[in-house]
Amino acid sequence: MVTTPHRSPRRTRGPRTGQGGSTGRPAGRPAAARPEATRRRPDRAGSPPPAGRGPARWCHRMWSFLEGESSSQASYVLILGCTLALTVIGLIMVLSSSSVENIGETTGSYDLFMRQGVFAVVGLGAMVLISRLGTDRLRRLAWPALLIAVVLLMLVLTPLGHEVNGNRNWIRIGGFTAQPSEAAKLALALWAAAVLERKGRLTGTLKHSIVPVLFPVGAVLLGLVMVGRDLGTAMVIMLVIAAVLFLAGTRLLYFAVAGAVALLAAVVMALVSANRTVRIQAWLGNCDFATDPCYQPQHGLYALASGGWWGLGLGQSRQKWSYIPEAENDFIFTILGEELGLVGALLVVALFAGLAVGMFRVARRAPSPFVRICTGGILAWIVGQAFINIAMVTGLLPVIGVPLPFISYGGSALTFVLAAIGVVLAFAREERRREAAARAAAATGSTTAGTAGGTTDLPGGRP
Repeated sequence: MVTTPHRSPRRTRGPRTGQGGSTGRPAGRPAAARPEATRRRPDRAGSPPPAGRGPARWCHRMWSFLEGESSSQASYVLILGCTLALTVIGLIMVLSSSSVENIGETTGSYDLFMRQGVFAVVGLGAMVLISRLGTDRLRRLAWPALLIAVVLLMLVLTPLGHEVNGNRNWIRIGGFTAQPSEAAKLALALWAAAVLERKGRLTGTLKHSIVPVLFPVGAVLLGLVMVGRDLGTAMVIMLVIAAVLFLAGTRLLYFAVAGAVALLAAVVMALVSANRTVRIQAWLGNCDFATDPCYQPQHGLYALASGGWWGLGLGQSRQKWSYIPEAENDFIFTILGEELGLVGALLVVALFAGLAVGMFRVARRAPSPFVRICTGGILAWIVGQAFINIAMVTGLLPVIGVPLPFISYGGSALTFVLAAIGVVLAFAREERRREAAARAAAATGSTTAGTAGGTTDLPGGRP
């Protein structure tokens, strides 16, 4: 029996020959235009938008903002706004925390506040002046700034040196005192950026990673600071050195080795110093010493705890009545938390975070390695020091004597921090000028193209 093959009932309609080729459309009929609203548009940077319209798109926009894909005007305003807000908060807290203990002084209750206000005006003036400088001029100032910083640090070892609480890290000329290590931080960021920019890709090798940033210059600065027994400032300088070398392209293996060596050196320095050993023991909970090393950190925690959510009110701190030694210096954040509460403390943390975001955007957008490295070094200095201070007063780190930038009392510290912000603002201003020039060039090009297109002759000789 022969069976006849059957055709499948499901027929696949093929293209009609001679009518639209392989598309199945009649010849001569154009394809329907796709609606504009349904087209998938790429983002500004050329990458496709993220899937979904909820958290994924929000995260994408936040990351684009962090990377600086929007206008550089936002970075400039963010840095300037956070700086001014932190400076004003610092002046208010210095007045609140120092006025009580200075009631019986001959200089008056407002002496420290007036001094800090003068240094704030000087620092803001330096910030405005430096922000007007160009990148080339800042690059040329790198070597003179480093030499001046080294000379100032060497003056600490002369009779001009002044010791405060066991640290000989100040110089006194008449009634004026200054801390040269603050100038060394800014000079190191400028100088290291200028040197590492010239090295370029050579920083990937061990020799060019060490010489001359880590040795001899970094070693000289650290040695001069450690002679004055200021371990906290030495840690901040090491943080700046690590940041600039990382941004210059140093291999991570070298950082691992350097970190192990630094940890070993820190242990040795802690063991050979009785004062540091007592502080570490107090941090670990052993308070059985005659000097009562747990007194200051414990009362700092009492202040933060009594502040609650909203605080006791500005000027209403109890712990500043001689319960916390040097309340206007290293432990001023605890007074802030007691008077302004958790909300005020988180506001300060948010302002430092905004400052970090603004500087990160400037470094991310900069085409020059000098700008990226210098901005990264200043970012590590200011934000890293703030993190160390807040961690110290909240019990996460031992007490090492690092002030809170913008907030703690200290004229030279405030002046040079504001000067460093001026350097970053100078970079942001240059980016704004570069963007304005690019927009002007694009507008000129489009106008020229439109004019050329409008004068093209039509067929037949008619214009």
